[in-house]
Amino acid sequence: MEQLSPAYFALVMATGIVSIGASDFGLPLLATGLFAFNLAAYVVLACLTALRSIRYPQAFLADMTDHRRGPGFLTAAAASCILGAQFLSMARSLAAATVLLALGMVLWAGLTYTIFTALTIKRDKPPLQDGLTGAWLIAVVAAQSIAVLAALIAREWPQPLRLELNFLALAMWSWGGMFYIWIISLIFYRETFFTFSPGDLTPPYWINMGAMAISTLAGAQLAQNAPDAPFLAVLLPFLNGLTVFYWATGTWWIPMLLVLTTWQHLIRRFPLRYDPLHWGAVFPLGMYAVATKQMAATLQLPFLAPLPAAVFVAALAAWTLAFAALAWQITRKLARWWR
Repeated sequence: MEQLSPAYFALVMATGIVSIGASDFGLPLLATGLFAFNLAAYVVLACLTALRSIRYPQAFLADMTDHRRGPGFLTAAAASCILGAQFLSMARSLAAATVLLALGMVLWAGLTYTIFTALTIKRDKPPLQDGLTGAWLIAVVAAQSIAVLAALIAREWPQPLRLELNFLALAMWSWGGMFYIWIISLIFYRETFFTFSPGDLTPPYWINMGAMAISTLAGAQLAQNAPDAPFLAVLLPFLNGLTVFYWATGTWWIPMLLVLTTWQHLIRRFPLRYDPLHWGAVFPLGMYAVATKQMAATLQLPFLAPLPAAVFVAALAAWTLAFAALAWQITRKLARWWR
């Protein structure tokens, strides 16, 4: 428990988006099964994280102020909102979705300002190539997950609350996009101007794409909500244009990440072992599939229809492999414990 990864809530993020994707692609039994598993995983991880903060406060705080591990805590905010989206779309529970949105916002605000304040004022800081990873973009995903859930809930609430929630979604979408520009500039600089070894290519680098995918989904949902909010109607060309911009940026990253992953494991022979961070690679695939499907429907782009289906199959396969590796690791640990 002391070594529990702060980013383990990425399991909930990955399972949640694959579940939503299964529902969107006409697989209701799979979607429901993953929803049940995800709810249990969320509760277990919340309890383990709370126990870790109580039993091992020094390790907990050290992680929160660590440049590499600290941003991983923001997976809790993103996971809360993605689980809320599941409650809304599958269980039709507006109350649960609203509670999880509120929790996600509290976690996002508390963790964002705690972590980045600590990283700003701490005396001993690592060099850029040692302290910066793709996990920093979880801050973008957390903000955009609030935008997604707020936009979904806004459709269920009466006016004027519907107007206010849509504005919240727009504000978080805008902030997340700006934060992506800040962080991805540093990441691209780090990748191209510093030595990049196979061990540096951790799975969260797939969030380079995943952050743009969830930004695409939030943009498509805001465009769909334009009839309910005059300020969204005025901004509709901007919303649609920036949504395509986000999607194109995320799409560019996919071949690049595939090439780098091939270089890492097939050329440089870097071993592939289970790590909680692997869920950070599953989530972007599922999110890209769902976001592309939503964007294509919103902007009437039927020629994109084969793409999200193909990527969803890849996301489901990646989730299955990650889950099998997790189950195997748990089985081995239990076997050693019984001995």
